[in-house]
Amino acid sequence: MKEESKRLSVICLVLVSILIILCAGSAEVAAQSSILSVDYRNLVSRADLTYDKPVPRSEEGLPVGNGRMGSLVWTSPSAMKFQINRVDVYANNSYTNSFNRRDWDYAFGCGYVDVDFVDFGEDVFPAERTIQHLSVYDALASVEGKGVRARILAWHARDVMAVEITDGRRQPTTINTNLRMLRHIAKSFPGQSAEYRVRQSSVVITKNHTATSKLHIRQGRIILTQEFEEGDYYCSSAVAIGILGRRSKAKIANVTEARLSAEPGKGSFTILIASAASFDRSEDVIAAALKNLEAAAAKGFEGLLESNKQWWHDFWSKAFIHLHSDDGSADFVEHNYTYFLYLMASSSRGRYAPRYGGMIWNTEGDLHHWGAQYWWNNMDFYYHGLFSANRLELMDPLFEMHFGMYDACAAAARQQWGSKGIFIPETVFFDGLAKLPEDIAEEMQELYLLRKPWSERSERFSDFAFSKHPHNGRWNWKDYGSWVDGRWVYTEKGQGPYGQCVHLLSATAKIAYLYWLGYEYTLDEHWLRERAYPMVKGAAEFYRNHPNVRKGPDGRYHIYFVNNNESWRGYRQDTMDEMASMHGILPAAIRASEILKVDAGLRPAWREMLDNLAPLPTTRDPETGLLRYRSHRPFYTFDLYTLETEDPEKVRLANATFFPQGTDAKREPHILDRTPIAAAMLGRSDIVKRWLPDQIRCLWPERDFCYFVQTGRTGVLANRMTLREGVNAIGAQRLGIIADALHLALCQSVPAGPGQDPVIRVFAAWPKEWDAEFTLLCRGGFLVTSSIKKGRIEFVEIKSQLGGECRLRNPWPDAEVTIYRNGKNWKDANGSLLEFETLRGDTVVVTSKGTSPAQFKRAIPGASEQ
Repeated sequence: MKEESKRLSVICLVLVSILIILCAGSAEVAAQSSILSVDYRNLVSRADLTYDKPVPRSEEGLPVGNGRMGSLVWTSPSAMKFQINRVDVYANNSYTNSFNRRDWDYAFGCGYVDVDFVDFGEDVFPAERTIQHLSVYDALASVEGKGVRARILAWHARDVMAVEITDGRRQPTTINTNLRMLRHIAKSFPGQSAEYRVRQSSVVITKNHTATSKLHIRQGRIILTQEFEEGDYYCSSAVAIGILGRRSKAKIANVTEARLSAEPGKGSFTILIASAASFDRSEDVIAAALKNLEAAAAKGFEGLLESNKQWWHDFWSKAFIHLHSDDGSADFVEHNYTYFLYLMASSSRGRYAPRYGGMIWNTEGDLHHWGAQYWWNNMDFYYHGLFSANRLELMDPLFEMHFGMYDACAAAARQQWGSKGIFIPETVFFDGLAKLPEDIAEEMQELYLLRKPWSERSERFSDFAFSKHPHNGRWNWKDYGSWVDGRWVYTEKGQGPYGQCVHLLSATAKIAYLYWLGYEYTLDEHWLRERAYPMVKGAAEFYRNHPNVRKGPDGRYHIYFVNNNESWRGYRQDTMDEMASMHGILPAAIRASEILKVDAGLRPAWREMLDNLAPLPTTRDPETGLLRYRSHRPFYTFDLYTLETEDPEKVRLANATFFPQGTDAKREPHILDRTPIAAAMLGRSDIVKRWLPDQIRCLWPERDFCYFVQTGRTGVLANRMTLREGVNAIGAQRLGIIADALHLALCQSVPAGPGQDPVIRVFAAWPKEWDAEFTLLCRGGFLVTSSIKKGRIEFVEIKSQLGGECRLRNPWPDAEVTIYRNGKNWKDANGSLLEFETLRGDTVVVTSKGTSPAQFKRAIPGASEQ
């Protein structure tokens, strides 16, 4: 026994030693800058929201979420209000035949919650005595009214929101928490008629679709469940509410509302709002929600707050941007950038990505303009810039959602287009595209590939299309409609099989290229093999086998009869989006297959196609005669042009394309314009300086918003979001654009072309009037910290998280530099490109010769900025 005990002790000692070594190595890599000491609380708190009076509309409430569930928080004179939303609650999937009207499918909403402080008496949230605050650093909202206070959080670990109520009124009254159904009467957008038949208050039937809402009381808790059913499809959700620290009584108030009443009294108690959802009929969502509630109750509000602080403080320490300018413009951009990261961390950590319009912040039920599908052109705004922010976990929902529809998209490539690989349309349901009957698929190919005249489509095809959603990328030739003799009849857009999205193929490659970037930033070969490569290969094979991609008389591959984005439909040949997609995805597929040593037989076919691919389309300016690309979109999606590009013709064309737009002093930024991204990639600091703050301010909402009048003629809301997409479709797309452009202006890690080696370049497009400090992630896993003061770059610090060769453009191209490695003077170097090998955990600092990293050490933000 003694020998066995001794042997076990030695084993344990060895394991502990290994663990200590691993942890030490991890800590070394994750350590903060050796030069800049960042006060993250003061820095992040610059993005806080503070309201000195109640907001006039629910969409301006404070956002609180844990990435899976969330709500805006707003007030009425007597109550604090919420709408609980989840990223994984969908009323229907791609097989629905019940929502063939625009905007009429719905998702994400779970229930309304009102915390009502007054039955008879004075209002507690009057206009003159109500303060609301959102601490972005702690992810904690607070509301203070007349005699009452509340603190609100969403627990990161489980799907629970906690509301701590402190009643300091002289005569406390009963505080009622009311849980209400979202659907119990017919609802419609202004000017639209309802398509609902109400059988009873808790059941809403839309053609073949049923939405059932029920109220329950379990163990003194009130619960609202929803069940959505159509054919084989099923989704359910539950919201469960309990009170901690105060006696309470639960009851069903009426057919649509349950009430949990807290006994009157001074002091504090906590309301716990838990939720759960499932696509499995056998899963008990009530039990799941109650389990979440019990776990939260065991911690209490302070325990939940402490747990949240640990998670959020770690989140904020992963990277940062700090900006300052004398006119305050740079500071303004920084505040909005930090706030955008808060929004994404609050809404993008679930099984599915939040939808661009609504996210998890709906307040007017779960119907909203543009329905419940995903538009890639809009979703891209939120996600394209998150790699550099070093918050790769926020990309996971997007990646998992699209990978989860892989089989459906593979079937769509074959059925809809007669191709191989995968096809992801511009507009798509969360589960992809429905599998078609083979006869419908065969005719669809003939019609969509223009091999059969649209006028000759069969009655069978028309009947099948009748019940399909007009927003879906597959059926987007359908337009608006009207009631005719009691039957909903749609119109067509008048261009045969073309719609804004039917022949828009490029979303497939754009999404797949993000997976490739996921590998480039992490060098994770497991990720490349299991996730990225199947998507990249699928996109490459889709184009290679598409029947309308073929060689022309010039011996070049061309693509025929496709769209260019949504606006230009039915081009005969070579649209920019589609050609750029092929030029981008084929090199990525070749490089990925080489890294993984797979599909060697496919590489020659991809290479042959790439080598013989027609060039990106150009046009000639009628006034100047200058040749230029038809759009600047290739700049930012596929690395087709970067500041590392050496081909002088590409450089000339890229600049010729952008400059006529960028130099127009009268042109005001559109809220969704990618111009600042293209400007940053071209090194245009003048455009970056003007466009970033102006695009955040949203100068022309009457021009830029889809439903400006219907949404109350609003611009930027008090919570920095907008209703650009329409009723109940709140979002922050422009802030995602700003984040992407800001990263590129501060620190680029770009190759000369797709699949090539990246080079780091700091302050490539930075206004000399703006001071900046940052830590951002670069491709290859390099964490880069740098600063610029009064137009002078001070230092570049690079933490090598993975090891490997680092390539850095010399920030002082005409000067010699000194390179320090792990705190010691390593060597001097010169030249435009600095290249050096690193080991995992190395810290390398580069300064102009004659300066030392020590002279730049300081704390940020500075005292005057706090």
